[in-house]
Amino acid sequence: MGARVRQTVTRLADGRELIYFDDTEPFVSGAATRDLHDGRDLPPVAATSEMRRDPLTGEWVTFAAHRMDRTFLPSAVDCPLCPSRAGVRSEIPAGDYDVVVFENRFPSLGAPPAGEDLVDGDGLWPRRPATGRCEVVAFTPDHDVRFADLALPRARTVIDALAARTAALSRLPDVQQVFCFENRGVEIGVTLQHPHGQIYAYPFVPPRSQTLLDRAREHRRRTGRSLQSDILDAERRAGTRLVWSGDTWSAYVPAAARWPVEVHLVPHRDVPDLAALGEPERDELARAYRDLLGRVDRFFPGVDRTPYIAAWHQAPIGAGREEVRLFCQIFSLRRAPDKLKYLAGSESAMGAWISDTTPERIATRLREVAT
Repeated sequence: MGARVRQTVTRLADGRELIYFDDTEPFVSGAATRDLHDGRDLPPVAATSEMRRDPLTGEWVTFAAHRMDRTFLPSAVDCPLCPSRAGVRSEIPAGDYDVVVFENRFPSLGAPPAGEDLVDGDGLWPRRPATGRCEVVAFTPDHDVRFADLALPRARTVIDALAARTAALSRLPDVQQVFCFENRGVEIGVTLQHPHGQIYAYPFVPPRSQTLLDRAREHRRRTGRSLQSDILDAERRAGTRLVWSGDTWSAYVPAAARWPVEVHLVPHRDVPDLAALGEPERDELARAYRDLLGRVDRFFPGVDRTPYIAAWHQAPIGAGREEVRLFCQIFSLRRAPDKLKYLAGSESAMGAWISDTTPERIATRLREVAT
């Protein structure tokens, strides 16, 4: 992370870590955050999550029953991500801020380490604590803006924060995958409307990442080349699904896109994660990422804010890290201005996807709504 951003680390009342990422004064000098303290009376966070392995698929399933009581769609007055003010203390002690990252008060992951045992004492069902970590990333103190509305320097600060946290979380014991993402819109299932993202540090390689790794290994075995590099080269040659291309990044709708709106933002260079990006790559990423999210919002006529997930796929920490490269998948489950794409029998039960459009039509529309 460049010298333009200052990190200030502090603790919340219950011991959770909070980090200010500041790019403007009076914050960047540390003067505005140095002596801030969380004066709330909070009980310690008790993450009781556990993981059980499904014997039919081999996948780990996380159970986080304590999250049933988490904050759900509070009003702007009670928003826990807005700055604290007289009479209202939020998760962020400062009365203003640039970008903030803190440990989630209701984490899916983060149980204390312990040994593995068996459900019902049966070897079919291994069980162990869901260790790892869950963090919240508040993009801005402004409750009503979108990421696409952020000033370019602030968008760059968010990227620097995600990169810094990726590097730090990757060093934690037992962490095997760091996943940065933004859920936007009640249709997606958000519980807080304030513009924010999240970071999960998984103690296992999630199924999607494992599939990407397996496919990349098979492609390398057959061809001696990088699968994701070959896909990027092919999409740029064809051009039919290319949405945008710059000096260090390109955006395209994948030839086998599943979602009614989907676009991948991919670096031209093989890099494993956000932390490995150079300064010029981060600069261009800030511009391209804002632009693509704005296009997604304009995709459907008459829709002001398209619900979306922006998912940063990064390489796993251990074995196979050299095979998987960074990319961002932005997608929406909205298929028309007044309709959602529901994952019914074929998709949910069988994992056999049926699309309501074509990748070429998606790409054409994303090019049409460029500003």
